[in-house]
Amino acid sequence: MVPKHRRSSVARNRLKRRLREISRRELLPALDRLGESADILIRARIEAYGAEFGALRQELLHWIDRRWPNA
Repeated sequence: MVPKHRRSSVARNRLKRRLREISRRELLPALDRLGESADILIRARIEAYGAEFGALRQELLHWIDRRWPNA
């Protein structure tokens, strides 16, 4: 979920694509390895618009490690 935060549709779509790609490459394979089945909602904060791809990736990987330590 990417709130508007007074950003253009181009900025929102770019952020959505980045989060989807990180989820596809990192989050879903980690859950498959664990045999977990979960519905996950990612809600971007306003800071995410200015973050680079690597920073977004690190933040999500950190979240995965906290939630599922064996991932």
